[in-house]
Amino acid sequence: MSSAKGVAFVTGAAQGIGRSIALRLAADGFDVAVNDITAKSAELDTLVDEIKQKGRKSSKHAGDVSNDETVRKMIEAVVGEHGRLDVMVANAGIAGPFGKKLIEVSAEQFDRVMQVNTRSMFLCYKYAGLQMIKQGGGGRIIGACSVTGKKAMQTQAAYSASKFAVRGLTQAAALELGEHGITVNAYAPGAIDTPMLRGTATSQEESDAMTEMFKKMSPLGMLGTPEDIASLASFLASKESHFITGQTISSNGGIFFD
Repeated sequence: MSSAKGVAFVTGAAQGIGRSIALRLAADGFDVAVNDITAKSAELDTLVDEIKQKGRKSSKHAGDVSNDETVRKMIEAVVGEHGRLDVMVANAGIAGPFGKKLIEVSAEQFDRVMQVNTRSMFLCYKYAGLQMIKQGGGGRIIGACSVTGKKAMQTQAAYSASKFAVRGLTQAAALELGEHGITVNAYAPGAIDTPMLRGTATSQEESDAMTEMFKKMSPLGMLGTPEDIASLASFLASKESHFITGQTISSNGGIFFD
């Protein structure tokens, strides 16, 4: 079973946006390797099976993407399993600490968010870039930003900071990797109906209230779905996106205009 389009690696793929991106890229014709933390190994097994049911090759690579050696070894393992790496989707991230003002956030909480949301992005960009340069032929690197990486929101200081940093990393990587035919872009979702979003609520009542709030913020009167972001990632991974690089593209239902 050969790969029609190439090999993609998606981090944070056990649920939500990452899962939808992995399935969409498989439907597009990519073989797809997937990652998440070890605690979500069972969910990754299910995802691998679903990808294979689409007629594509797949493999799981559980591990902490904020660890330098782990990311290096995972990308080596993906290449060892599938032969190359054409698309890197650095999707893994965590929410929070929401509901806390900047003066209430501990240094440990701030460091944790920056470690998972920003350091992991740097590592994925770095080691994917090295592999793509080594093998030649260009490539696509795609990262996860957020609407809060374009406009800060109250009680989201650490999260906003981590996502603003993603934009800087994406632009810098695009400048440096462009000569190798590698594009680097990011997607910036708004309110997407995912387990991570709903997990920020402490009760069903709070979750419902939050959903209604986000709907009212959008001119479209709706939340996004993981598939909405997967369709954007699909385009950024395609050959047709070859003239787009260094961009962080909004998909937020109009709650913020660039």
